[in-house]
Amino acid sequence: MLSTQALLSAIGVGEKSATVIGATFQWFLRDFTGMLGGILFTFYQGSNLDSNAKMWRLVADFMNDLGMLLDLVSPLFPSALIVIVCLGSLSRSFTGVASGATRAALTQHFSLENNAADISAKEGSQETVATMVGMAIGMLLAHITRGHPLAVWISFLSLTVFHMFANYMAVRCLSLTTLNNERSSLLLHHFMETGQVLTPKQVSRMEHVFPVWGSPWNSRNNSILLHKRICLGVKVSSLKHSDMVELSVSASSLYMKVKYLLLEKKGVINVIIHKHSTPADVLQSFIHALVIASLMDKSKAVHTESRLWIDENYPIFVAKLQSAGWSTERLLAPSIVWKADWFTGRMDDKTN
Repeated sequence: MLSTQALLSAIGVGEKSATVIGATFQWFLRDFTGMLGGILFTFYQGSNLDSNAKMWRLVADFMNDLGMLLDLVSPLFPSALIVIVCLGSLSRSFTGVASGATRAALTQHFSLENNAADISAKEGSQETVATMVGMAIGMLLAHITRGHPLAVWISFLSLTVFHMFANYMAVRCLSLTTLNNERSSLLLHHFMETGQVLTPKQVSRMEHVFPVWGSPWNSRNNSILLHKRICLGVKVSSLKHSDMVELSVSASSLYMKVKYLLLEKKGVINVIIHKHSTPADVLQSFIHALVIASLMDKSKAVHTESRLWIDENYPIFVAKLQSAGWSTERLLAPSIVWKADWFTGRMDDKTN
């Protein structure tokens, strides 16, 4: 309510000099920018929302608060009003896309009895009640702080900090049982060190929920952020001829029984997925790439050793994941656009 009050004041509500057409045009630019921003955000980040639902849920709340902050700032800079208002709308458009997409993923997590529709309806009702209470309190607060800019800013910043802290704690409490890139990396690292598998609750306390953190190449985090070294679903035509020769050799020796190929280049493990692969094959390819990443600093024959490790330990690893409550049907990762087809023969080996 505080930001809405400031926005209406900025576009001239209550002033004799303001015109209807001027306010309408400003509102049009605001809505148009938001719609365009939502489309562009979906285009660039849509495939990442499902695999990082907790992070994008928190980002959505932050972007919403940022949009309200820009609305509150807009009356202070009349000359830049249009730019600030459009930026605020752009920020909230990200919120709309990210919150809607992550809500669907989290609803599936809470529907333990396959009652996603029931959960969604009740969640919507709870959100409506919370919004109504918030609007009533906001109207009261707007009336109390009217004419007192300092009180407005103190109230807004205090509520914003509390809102972000509450959402951070809520996201931290989520113990998702699906496997994404980071959770798979944490689980495999712990399994290779101890032979045991962490529970979803233990992993939820370890995984990052912020979009930016320390560099994966940092010596302390290098061992547990191995997923940052993996490029899943590489386009074969982007590889060099020497890489293709190496893949041809490995396809006929190390990867004959699987539907993926792995290629290590400058510390990055490129994963080529077969066009007839299943979700289980994609999960195995990613785990195999993680094993190679963990062995790179310890051995030179990483492909051979990783192949032996997968043959001996991967079934055990998956069985322990299932017993710990993890869902091992698929890997939650950005959509794999590029896949390849190859076959191995007795006379020659080809990769297309």
